Amino acid sequence: MDKERTEFFRKLLNERLRALLVEAGATLGNLTEDQENLADAIDLASMESNRDFQLRIRDRERVLIHKIQEALGRLDEGEYGVCTHCGNDIAEKRLMARPVATHCIDCKTEFEQLERSSREL
Repeated sequence: MDKERTEFFRKLLNERLRALLVEAGATLGNLTEDQENLADAIDLASMESNRDFQLRIRDRERVLIHKIQEALGRLDEGEYGVCTHCGNDIAEKRLMARPVATHCIDCKTEFEQLERSSREL
């Protein structure tokens, strides 16, 4: 991958990382709000349900943050955009859709088919 594309993906990954960190900070602030203003048990249950949902979303985002950091490391090492399974280049369209991708579309499809067939057994 040439230097211009490398910098493009570095900027894209850093922007997504910043956005996720800002969201995580906002959620933390919302989770610490007072519960004293809740009128009854239904309000409390609703708030707890929303809180659990937010925490699940943030957990998924935590995993994505880790993947973004790994992708930035691969950029630094000159390994970004190379399939970790077969060593072929990952198509730029795939990287645009999923900048943290570590497998080319062929290898990813193969892995998903194997996973599906193992679940069917």
